[in-house]
Amino acid sequence: MKKLDNIAISGELPSPKGVALAILEMCRKDDTTAAEIARIAQTDPALAGRLIRQANSAAHGGRRPVASVTEAILRLGLSTVRNLALGFSLVDQYQNGPCEGFDYQTFWSHSLLMGLAMQKVCAMTHAGTADELFACGLLARIGCLGLATAYPSEYTNLLRRQAPDLQLTALEQDHLHTDHNELSAALLTEWGVPSALVEPIYHHETPDASGFSEGSRPHQLVHLFYLAKCIADLGVATECERNGRTAELLLLGGKIGLNADELGATIDELVRGWREWGELLKVPASALPSFAQMSALHAPRPEDSGSAAALRVLLVDDDATTRAMLEGALGHSVICAGNGHEALAVAVEALPQIVITDWMMPGMSGLELSRALRATDWGQTIYLIMLTSVESEDEISEAFEAGVDDFLTKPVNIRTLRARLRAAWHYVQLLEAWERDRAQLKQFAAELAISNRRLEHAAMTDLLTSLPNRRSGMTSLAKAWSAANRSSQPLSVMVLDVDHFKRVNDTYGHAIGDAVLREVAQALQRSARKDDSVCRLGGEEFLMICQNADLKSALMAAERLRRMIESLRITAGSAVIQISISIGIASREAGMSDADALVNAADRALYQAKQSGRNRSCIYVQGQLRTGPR
Repeated sequence: MKKLDNIAISGELPSPKGVALAILEMCRKDDTTAAEIARIAQTDPALAGRLIRQANSAAHGGRRPVASVTEAILRLGLSTVRNLALGFSLVDQYQNGPCEGFDYQTFWSHSLLMGLAMQKVCAMTHAGTADELFACGLLARIGCLGLATAYPSEYTNLLRRQAPDLQLTALEQDHLHTDHNELSAALLTEWGVPSALVEPIYHHETPDASGFSEGSRPHQLVHLFYLAKCIADLGVATECERNGRTAELLLLGGKIGLNADELGATIDELVRGWREWGELLKVPASALPSFAQMSALHAPRPEDSGSAAALRVLLVDDDATTRAMLEGALGHSVICAGNGHEALAVAVEALPQIVITDWMMPGMSGLELSRALRATDWGQTIYLIMLTSVESEDEISEAFEAGVDDFLTKPVNIRTLRARLRAAWHYVQLLEAWERDRAQLKQFAAELAISNRRLEHAAMTDLLTSLPNRRSGMTSLAKAWSAANRSSQPLSVMVLDVDHFKRVNDTYGHAIGDAVLREVAQALQRSARKDDSVCRLGGEEFLMICQNADLKSALMAAERLRRMIESLRITAGSAVIQISISIGIASREAGMSDADALVNAADRALYQAKQSGRNRSCIYVQGQLRTGPR
């Protein structure tokens, strides 16, 4: 990816102003506090209200609502507030602009729904901070706005070619020497968005070509950004485009464990939130039908597949008498056209199943009409019958090469025509059966993806605590070990054990013992950093993997965790249980051959902590064990 300085842009680029710019500058300082950001944000009532709304959104469900800007900023985090202020500022400034071919309103409508979708799917999959990813989804395609702002006339000419996004990037590179994905990544990097989020955004239109390792966080994020984009595409799609988009969404939803009903409920909820945010930001948001209705918009209707009389036939002949005679004899739903150009326009609108066309017509011949129809995706499934007054082998060969399925000689024998129509009807039935089978296969694939994901989750999850189990934890540790080897960054682990846990089970019963383990698991999750991994090794023993943390940092974290567990009070009937934990800590050292050696070192430190009286931490350093105070 290129930096902004390395992209030759001759015009002005979108940039934040006013309060958002002040917040952006403040967040560049290491000692900036939430109170300082709040004082700036309060000078813009609209921004303050939006931050409070975001802090009270569904992403924070179950938590006490906040009413002040300071509380909202503390809940969201400074980096998220910076990105939200940036996004809201750009939405307010660029509701319209000089690029005539660029639809500013649709762009922001799409961006808003993509942001909301990213927030929702990340909250469901725990792929990252939902509020931060809302802002990233909102700004993921900011490069489009950047090109429209910097090159209004040139970009208008490119957009008028009506090219799909992937072709548009090639056109942008050819004519502007950059593209909207490259510019989006450069702008986001310039504004301080972490590269761990910028890289998935850069590749989100072609996630399978990103090159990210399967199972890695970037691989997960790039596919979630693509899913969010597809949801946004559905939101701004025309009515006739929606069915094709819902079919792809069913497959993508299956990959994150959502069946058709769950995906539909999620998208319907997103659309409601989209409309609410649209009113707040003055961005258009359509009142869409339910996902179930959109999925069924173009489903096969009973009258389309039950009888030959339901066939849609386009009859093309420049002779009105011939048209009238054939129309009366066909007995189907017939649409007539007097020439090839008229027939092409009618076919685009009516999408006939069968086309019967004369060969020799003024303007556009039947042969040229056949080639034009076959050049389209939908035209390749039409059954084409050519009417001709000659039976030359060369002409017949030319007709079949142009895509004709059958031919009749003039004058047309009605009985022969009806026989040919029966053959066409069987073709249409086979085509519809194939379409139904393909739809079923897509559904089966989606259901299989759901089942596989659930089985994978069950195989890697501890049922009691909902933490990753030992197998999952060892897999995560192996990945962390490999990453630390590549980057030469520190890696530490903590092995934790609940003190006197057998006494808890013997005194209060196993149900209370299970409740104690769940409380400890929740405390571990709350205390873990964003990049830390926690798993249950078995029994009352847990493992915490601390990436990019040296021994000193891990020891400080362990002591905070130990004091937190010590302060827990667990109610068991009339009794209140107080527990403690012992912790063994080790960091990756030069003499350690693999991740197992690291865990064994931490396990030795844990044993020493328990031997020294429990409720304490012990570290392993170069073969030596050092126990901390109780």
